[in-house]
Amino acid sequence: MAEVRIPELAESITEGTVAQWLKKLGDQVEKGDYLVELETDKVNVEIISDFSGVLSEVRYNEGDTVNVGEVIAVVEEGGVASPPAPKEAPVQKEEAPAAQAPVETPKAVEETVDKNGRPIASPSARRIAREKGIDLTAVPTVDPLGRVRAQDVQNYNPQAKTAQSAPAPAPAAKQEVAVDSNKPVERIRMSRRRQTIANRLVEVQQTAAMLTTFNEVDMTNVMNLRKRRKDQFQEENDVKLGFMSFFTKAVVAALKKSPLLNAEIQGDEILLKKFYDIGIAVSAPEGLVVPVVRDADRKNFAEIEKDILHLADKARQNKLALNDLQGGTFTITNGGVFGSLMSTPILNGPQVGILGMHSVKLRPVAIDEEKMENRPMMYIALSYDHRIVDGKEAVTFLKRVKDLIEDPESLIFE
Repeated sequence: MAEVRIPELAESITEGTVAQWLKKLGDQVEKGDYLVELETDKVNVEIISDFSGVLSEVRYNEGDTVNVGEVIAVVEEGGVASPPAPKEAPVQKEEAPAAQAPVETPKAVEETVDKNGRPIASPSARRIAREKGIDLTAVPTVDPLGRVRAQDVQNYNPQAKTAQSAPAPAPAAKQEVAVDSNKPVERIRMSRRRQTIANRLVEVQQTAAMLTTFNEVDMTNVMNLRKRRKDQFQEENDVKLGFMSFFTKAVVAALKKSPLLNAEIQGDEILLKKFYDIGIAVSAPEGLVVPVVRDADRKNFAEIEKDILHLADKARQNKLALNDLQGGTFTITNGGVFGSLMSTPILNGPQVGILGMHSVKLRPVAIDEEKMENRPMMYIALSYDHRIVDGKEAVTFLKRVKDLIEDPESLIFE
């Protein structure tokens, strides 16, 4: 019998959720076959078998939480699969069918406790609990699925346990009243990635002094340049010339003039980064992800456009690797592709700056005291962490991006 364990995935990933079993109980397995798809906070990972034989035991169902190093299945080496494969849930239940029916309590416990009897919590919540010496079983949560989140641990006060325990049931009671049983509803379990996105966005808003400044850009010159060069550019580089390469180049140039926006806070120190790995927010089926264009300062327009296209395709096919998402120094998000006119982007921690692009709209613009013209205009927004970035630096950065986009040929010299 050979045990299949969850391998080390990345330094920041300690657990995952079984998304889908690719082999069923009793299936023939060859060495190198994909056994199970594991959903982590960042990407989905397919776990392979290091053994050949028959999948004789599956210890976790789809939706269960598993930790790195845990045994999730057993392969009987040298075994041969039986002809008929039963189509039933992966985990074999030893109890008699009658024993499962009477009470609903086990179901509620399964939703909040993992196979080892530990409360289900996000990796960041577990880390904070370890650092603060907090027992996760004592932490109340308002999460509808009963999961303990990072903000639950941060807000937990052991001394005020009795005071906090009273209002804890209130959200559930309120939810019961709010839902009319005669009205059609659908309850959807949040994916691990959606929970992580939600937790991190809330965590950033709670820990960073976030502020947003706005400006507007006249896109006339960029659009004219694209119109003149797009056919030649695509013919030579086999990729379309979009807005993102212009903004990526402009952001890198502006970061060089405003280095604190390319930094992060580590304890009581500021870590200034001398490289420019720019995250590009992409909408994927499981939610927003931010793959990273590495060394954007060393790449030309075509290389940046190819990188963005490649990463976006991988995101939509759910094939991003961990290293595609790690280590970005600054992020660009383009809500304009969905029609957004103006928004306030939320920081992608631990980064301290994010640029938001928006829709291009024809608006009347004063050319001088006597002349008005309709120009293609875009609002741009910079959200920044005011703990280390002052308003002057933020406004200067955004003005620099605006000037470079309005004079795109100057990007050649950057």
